[in-house]
Order: sequence, then C-alpha cells, then structure tokens
Amino acid sequence: MPSIQVDRDRCKGCELCNDACPQGILGMSKQINIKGYFYAEVIDPGRCIGCMLCAVMCPDLAIAVHGTAVQYRLYDYFQPEQR
Repeated sequence: MPSIQVDRDRCKGCELCNDACPQGILGMSKQINIKGYFYAEVIDPGRCIGCMLCAVMCPDLAIAVHGTAVQYRLYDYFQPEQR
C-alpha cells in the first residue's frame, strides 16, 4: 500500500497538492510549521492510490510517495439497463 510523507518544514502551504490529488486525501494542518505556514497533511491515508500527483505538483519537493504498488478500486457507478 502506498504512503505519503510530507516534510512539514519545507511545505509553504500553497495547496497545489490538495488540488492535484484525485482522491482528496490531503488537507491543510491547523498547526504552523517553522516558516509560519499551515502545511499539508494526509487526512485519509487508506484511500491513497499511489499516483504521485501530489509529489509531482509540489514546487518545494516537500512530498514523497513510498510504495511501489498502485491500489485501484472499481466502483460501479452505472446501473445496467433494465429491459
């Protein structure tokens, strides 16, 4: 299972990672870091699919994604046609 590690002292709170995450598992902390910014934190780590979009979008290289497996879950959003 993939895991995300945020270096809270490097994060400047730009929220680009929050916008990039397709699962919406990142949020902003209520605490501030050493630079005086609210830093990103993982809210729901079990939903991480390991896509690494958060790490790619981070301009400060404050996010690292560990784990080689990508976890996908199939949800049936469409109902089969009734005949």
